[in-house]
Amino acid sequence: MDPTPANDLNADALPGDAPYLAATTRWLERAVIGLNLCPFARAPHVQGKLRLRVSQARDTDTLLDDLCGELQSLNALAPDECETGLLIHPFVLGDFLDYNDFLDVADAAVQTLGLEGEWQVAGFHPDYQFADSAPDDVGNLSNRSPYPTLHLLRESSVERAMEGMCDTDSIYRRNIETLQRLGADGWQALWHDKPR
Repeated sequence: MDPTPANDLNADALPGDAPYLAATTRWLERAVIGLNLCPFARAPHVQGKLRLRVSQARDTDTLLDDLCGELQSLNALAPDECETGLLIHPFVLGDFLDYNDFLDVADAAVQTLGLEGEWQVAGFHPDYQFADSAPDDVGNLSNRSPYPTLHLLRESSVERAMEGMCDTDSIYRRNIETLQRLGADGWQALWHDKPR
């Protein structure tokens, strides 16, 4: 697959965004889709219904402005144009605990914009850590992205995807099993490019 997304949703990315978009797309294709960590991720990516944006924010106030703007932009698009978005913010919230606290701010923004029931925000971070897990627990890898990233999900798409599953908790259990089999070395090997 092409290392950077090249559909209409991402055509206006700035040249300086390229390394962040490339790293995130690589992670999406090799880990999230490649390991099937999210069974719903492949279709929006392949169909060009995933919008990726890089925030240049250096503080949380600017990031919040970018998040609100992106939520409104995504909401203006029809579901057949865009199902989901990733707001990558490499320059702010590098500390996972600060990032985790910001997720409450993001949820409040969804409410303030009147988009509750339309959109939800999920999180990915290079140091993601589930509650009650050790920092080096391999299960944390399921939510570890190259850069801090806010995943903006259209609720109707989530509901539609969930309808086909009788046991959504099985995704988490399967991810843990996959990552335990893979191990830390296998995870690292995902990022080594094979010689052509």
